[in-house]
Amino acid sequence: MRKYILIILAFSIFTGTLAQDIPNPMQPPRMVNDFSELLNAGDVQRLETKLQEFYYQSSSQIYIVILDDLGGYPIDEFSFLLGEKWGIGTRGKDNGILILLNPSPDRQHGDVFIATGYGLEAVVPDAHTNRIVEYDMIPRFRELDYYGGLNAASSTIMDLAGGEYTMDEYIQRNQPASGPVSIIVTILFIMFVLSIFGRARRRGQYAMGHNLPFWAALFLASGAGRSHSGSFSNFSSGSGSFGGGGFGGGMGGSFGGGGAGGSW
Repeated sequence: MRKYILIILAFSIFTGTLAQDIPNPMQPPRMVNDFSELLNAGDVQRLETKLQEFYYQSSSQIYIVILDDLGGYPIDEFSFLLGEKWGIGTRGKDNGILILLNPSPDRQHGDVFIATGYGLEAVVPDAHTNRIVEYDMIPRFRELDYYGGLNAASSTIMDLAGGEYTMDEYIQRNQPASGPVSIIVTILFIMFVLSIFGRARRRGQYAMGHNLPFWAALFLASGAGRSHSGSFSNFSSGSGSFGGGGFGGGMGGSFGGGGAGGSW
């Protein structure tokens, strides 16, 4: 029994030490907490307005936190601890997302991590957050455009949540085919069309099965006209109960669902 008591005490001391390393939210409560003063006041206000509007519409909270010192902890571990302590998201739904930015002292380099609450693990899986970091944030951070990276990443999360486009479409938009690959794909497509054309001509008709016109069959074969259904419908819509007063901070959400990050 004494052994278990000692383990519990040690764990309590350890977690208490961790809690001391996690800062408290800025007051009054806000969704953009820039402890590093990396952004100017105008950029902070633009991000804050956008994130609060999204929260009132969807009940999902996206926090942006910028910290110079993580107390020696890995950024992913620190992100989950901070999200849990602050209660980002709504209790019972756990629909919070934390974007934690840790710039270097000279502001030339740093680390960033996107952590998701338990309730959004299926909606924004690790592979998706990794793409957002890779496409929206790191390239802009390398140019020292920190506002641009944070703004783009938060917009992508909102757009995906709202079904504006799918992750596949997002990847296609941000990963254009290189020159040589485009040429090869074009040549293969032309060869494919010519082979079908030749077979149809040899048969004495421009059709491909069931008397379907050649070009109609080609249109269907190419996959055009297929619909894309979004997979981000799990963001719960707002209940309309948030607009009465000022922003009240985290609503008791729980963290640890997943996430991804990167460095520059």
